[in-house]
Amino acid sequence: MQGPSEVLKQFVLCLLAGLLTLALARPVQAQSYGASLGFLSLPVETVNVIIANPRSDKSYNDKVTDGLRKYLAVYPGDYFNPAVADFAIAKARRSPDIDNITYAFALGRAGGLDVTFTITLAEKGKGFKGQGYLITNNLADLPVLYDKDGTFVRAKLEALSLTYANNNAWFGQPDKMLAGNPLVQGKPAGAGYSQWLEGYLHYGLYGITPINDKFYVYGGLSAISSGSTGQELFTNRTRGYTFFEDAYAGFVTGTTDAKGNRLAFNFSAGRQKFQLANGFLIANTAANGWNRAALQANARWAADLLVLAQLRYNNTKLEAFYVEPDELPVINTNTGLAGVNIEARPIPGLMTAASYVTALKGNFAYYGPTGEVIGTRDGLNVYDLRATYTPKPLSQPGPFFGLEGAIQNHRDFDMFATAGYAEAGYSFVDKPWSPSVSYRIAYFSGDDPNTKTYERWDPLLSGGNGEQWVQGSSMFKVVQDTNVLAQRIESHFRPLPTVEVVPQLWAFTAPSRDNLGGNPALSFLDGDNYGYEGNVTVKWFPNRNWYVHGMLAYTVPGGAVQDALNDNAKDWFAAMLFVRYAL
Repeated sequence: MQGPSEVLKQFVLCLLAGLLTLALARPVQAQSYGASLGFLSLPVETVNVIIANPRSDKSYNDKVTDGLRKYLAVYPGDYFNPAVADFAIAKARRSPDIDNITYAFALGRAGGLDVTFTITLAEKGKGFKGQGYLITNNLADLPVLYDKDGTFVRAKLEALSLTYANNNAWFGQPDKMLAGNPLVQGKPAGAGYSQWLEGYLHYGLYGITPINDKFYVYGGLSAISSGSTGQELFTNRTRGYTFFEDAYAGFVTGTTDAKGNRLAFNFSAGRQKFQLANGFLIANTAANGWNRAALQANARWAADLLVLAQLRYNNTKLEAFYVEPDELPVINTNTGLAGVNIEARPIPGLMTAASYVTALKGNFAYYGPTGEVIGTRDGLNVYDLRATYTPKPLSQPGPFFGLEGAIQNHRDFDMFATAGYAEAGYSFVDKPWSPSVSYRIAYFSGDDPNTKTYERWDPLLSGGNGEQWVQGSSMFKVVQDTNVLAQRIESHFRPLPTVEVVPQLWAFTAPSRDNLGGNPALSFLDGDNYGYEGNVTVKWFPNRNWYVHGMLAYTVPGGAVQDALNDNAKDWFAAMLFVRYAL
């Protein structure tokens, strides 16, 4: 009879086959909320282009709106980048037909992001004359400093303040749960109530300028000042830190043929954020906490180095990348990942994709069943296939589905690890509060000590926010995306046009009782049940500048955790609230 791990392994392999048809010890860390993103933590649902003062000639209006869409190259499912949008608008404004272009965000009916671009047509012979503080000396133009003839320079200012509280953090057993954790400084949070405050300022300059009509160069430079005080998860020390965040340069070029086919190429290199697809493999390209403070605000996202080349032809995107994450010095694994990714939308509502990632370097260790190091991340290969399908437009009620499967092997030793997920849900956007509900099962293999093959999944840089691959607000701190079978029921509600409520229910089990490489207290499990969590998140988007985010979580330890903690594990309650302002 097959054991649970073998059945789940076969499930992932079957999932991979289905996707082919569709497509033809790590130290405990805190999760990433995507707090700095606000609206931009949501995938784009719709992109609308309207003309404030349309002409009577419909074909002329269509030509202008289509020209803007060509420059934007934003598609449903993408994550909106305001710097890229500003740069695209600067290019489009070079047309003598356009006087101005603005854009606004709104929550979509299906819980995504609606982006609306408004074009103001120029009077005959009067195109866009330029704007920005350096041109007009008008403070109302800020954060735009200069915008004329395709050259666009803007300032960035973002501020966030966060408070976080726990009752019985680490299930009230920090001595065992944090044994040997290098992030601990002074006294960590534990039994009873604890609370801390943190925040950051992110400030910088971003710009783009044309070399000719089809070739533009761009870049960005910014820094972050962050601080924390109070009883944090790992320390009670007050800290402050300032360092560069973004520091990159690149170029973009492209063309549109007579039939309207759009080809665009974008290349950039330097310090910047990178997320591969939905964050299943790569999302957290920078670490926070320790001497950098702002542990839960997750102020920093930029990798130490990202080299990225993207080629898009209509709805098909091909990208190649090399990324070195900005890790904390105290747990620096010297990781360098290279890869390729292709995404296509062959029919409306269907996205299919494939990725390959390889570790060109990395000393993150893999442990055998007796605690010996059998290898490191250097030499790891990852093969990933995924698809999402929404049969009906997002503005209509209907089902939605997601599938992903991946395998890992190694160039230097016998390794075969598997991971994947399946999700199904239904959106009732025509009902009050536009509710949706979904179920997701996600599997990340553990090592079977009875085989010579190493099978524990390496989570790489997985994460993002609580609706991506941060699985459980508190449980994620204990059980990250390896040796876990996580089941999630999630709903979305829109009680007000600018408010979204997201409740989640979680159940976590261990595929393998050999958990070496995870939390030291849980290295050898006597049971399979990690525990359960219920949490609810409330998001308020008053406008594109302000964002308010609150969260409550209640986490119950399962039998495996209770056994490891001598039946002294307590239920863990957590609460968080932050306010963000960004120009």
